[in-house]
Amino acid sequence: MKTIPYKLLITILALTATLFASCSGGSEKTGDNAVTKETTGKEKSQRLELSAEQMKTVGITIGPIEQKNLDAVVKANGQLAVPPQNKADVSILSGGIIGNISVLEGQQVKRGQILATIKNQDLIKLQQDYLAAKSNFTYVQAEYERQTQLKAAGAGTGKSFQSAQATFNAESSRIAAYESQLKQLGISPGKISNGNIVSQFPVLSPINGTIGQISANTGAFVQPGTSIMEVVDNSKIHCDLTVFEKDLMRVKVGQKVSFQLTNQDNQVISGTINGVNKSFENESKGVIVHAVINNKEQKNLIPGMYVTALISTGSKMTPAVPVDAIIRSEGKYYIFEVVANSNNKVTFKKAEVTAGATELGYVQIKPLTDLPANVQIATKGAFYLESKAAGGAEGE
Repeated sequence: MKTIPYKLLITILALTATLFASCSGGSEKTGDNAVTKETTGKEKSQRLELSAEQMKTVGITIGPIEQKNLDAVVKANGQLAVPPQNKADVSILSGGIIGNISVLEGQQVKRGQILATIKNQDLIKLQQDYLAAKSNFTYVQAEYERQTQLKAAGAGTGKSFQSAQATFNAESSRIAAYESQLKQLGISPGKISNGNIVSQFPVLSPINGTIGQISANTGAFVQPGTSIMEVVDNSKIHCDLTVFEKDLMRVKVGQKVSFQLTNQDNQVISGTINGVNKSFENESKGVIVHAVINNKEQKNLIPGMYVTALISTGSKMTPAVPVDAIIRSEGKYYIFEVVANSNNKVTFKKAEVTAGATELGYVQIKPLTDLPANVQIATKGAFYLESKAAGGAEGE
């Protein structure tokens, strides 16, 4: 076995070290290029360009960062209601068989409109008694006028005049009572006087409004005082909110209220506090607060709808965006800022923010970097933009 000379061994080791160093340096250079490329791809993925047609297709909308009063508020729950004078139970004064129901649930009606007809045999006897009283009154009236003339001429007796006067007054009262009963049943006494006797009477609407639940059917016998349907006038609908004791001192008449309809795609309407009860509701330690609703958009509001409300108790405003405008990624919150809007194309860029209170579909935010004045953001569709950004990064 031959031994490698010492000097030759040193030379071989030196060449090996130089070659290894050269290879390592090339790898680091290649790594630097990879980092640069990755960074460039990341920056590129943060900007998204969409056409107007794409935005319309996926439902992306843009708008400003709004100022919302999300701090100085009292949150309350409640439901919509109508005042007692705007809700009526349609009852009948005299029992009978329902001959016809001329309306449907949900139909708009006017005050005095015929809703149904009731057949009643006693109605015929009432009309007969009225006509008999009217016929008898003709003789009573003539006798009273004759005794009045005799008394004026000094030819009659006081007893005869007093008897005629008492009979006249009694018959007048009797006829007036019959006419009152007929009018309450919706029958014109004048038509009966002409011989038009009817066997049924109409049921009239007591107010303007919408027909609610109809609780009777054609042909059914109903007792006097029975409610056969209801009429509701929603034009004066208001909201009854429950405010608990800890917040009661902060709520006053005249404060503005924002309502969110729980089961109506979170629609928001406004109103004003117009009354605060002075007693607690049962054992809930809650007080009912009444608020009138500003329904200029004529939304379909129905008594009994549940609402969530924010009562403004201060004037502090804070930047806020709709909940669909903010996304959470890796524990951080972002919005999408519009950095360019021209040539029918919109360019977005992610901007990190901190998120605060969430109320009535809005989230309080604070941008971590200064945004331009009157900046526009994606108010709806941030989730789609985030998905597209993530897909772009993967593609890079």
